Amino acid sequence: MTTIAKRHLIDHIVDQDKAEQLGIVVLDELGPGGAHHLYAISLDAFHPGLLVSFQKGPIGEVGLNGVSNEALLAIVIDRLRCFQDGPYACPENRNALALAEQSLDWLKTRTARRIERNVEGTSVA
Repeated sequence: MTTIAKRHLIDHIVDQDKAEQLGIVVLDELGPGGAHHLYAISLDAFHPGLLVSFQKGPIGEVGLNGVSNEALLAIVIDRLRCFQDGPYACPENRNALALAEQSLDWLKTRTARRIERNVEGTSVA
């Protein structure tokens, strides 16, 4: 039986000294495409929070089994748009929104190119 070494992510933390931090832990080995597919986000030691399970393998080959990067970006984009339309509008949110939208556009471009090549949903690079 293989033991998975859990890895804690800290890229989201601004102030390392603050006690109230969301914890993010990588829970699986590298999978298809060389990425991880299972993350745990914890609110604190007593509230495990939620699991984020990413698509593992091409949908055309293994079926839909997890969330995509595009879906999570769409959620972040929606939240930032709402902030910009409300009392939390600021240059930082505007810039984050623009970059999140650009990131989503690049991922959608990648998918469109794969569709054109007739390899979307397959393991073909």
